[in-house]
Amino acid sequence: MAEGAERRRPGRRPGLTDTRNEIIAAARKVFADKGFDKATIRGIAREAGVDPALVHHYFSTKEGIFVAALSLPADPSKVLPLILQGPREEVGERLVRFLLTLTADPAAREPVLALVRSATTNEQVVAMTREFLARAILDTVVETLGIPPIRMEAAFAQMFGVIMLRYVLRVEPIASVDVEELVELLAPTIQRYLGEP
Repeated sequence: MAEGAERRRPGRRPGLTDTRNEIIAAARKVFADKGFDKATIRGIAREAGVDPALVHHYFSTKEGIFVAALSLPADPSKVLPLILQGPREEVGERLVRFLLTLTADPAAREPVLALVRSATTNEQVVAMTREFLARAILDTVVETLGIPPIRMEAAFAQMFGVIMLRYVLRVEPIASVDVEELVELLAPTIQRYLGEP
């Protein structure tokens, strides 16, 4: 380095840039290359050529940047605390209502369905999705509620199946029944999985 020349520090780039979108693009590459578990904020920052603090500034957590990178409609680190707080005997209903209300919106549903379709044909997407679900969603619920992992996985599998039947296969009458009717039907079963240990 020439004498007197300043070394450029990573961080926000000078001039007009779209740093947030550049970080998202870098995150997509890092998640695709390494999967969710092995990807790090530091590695994403290095790929984007920015300081890790800037990644934290825009996305807070690795889960947050994963959600942004895949254009998912909700960040589990923000949503799960809302679902898990409140009376324990209503957690099943809150979870079912959240998932069905979220997926009722076509704009929110499309990225989820795209991820599901990709996961059925691409082993790398399967691994990345499995790691994300395990770390960001399933482990959090299991730890917070103090239930065996199999119970959360059973609840998730049932809700996943309902969403597949409703929006991918479009099986009637589940495809067109009202969200509240489905909540009333499904909440007691999901509650049984997520209730007292």
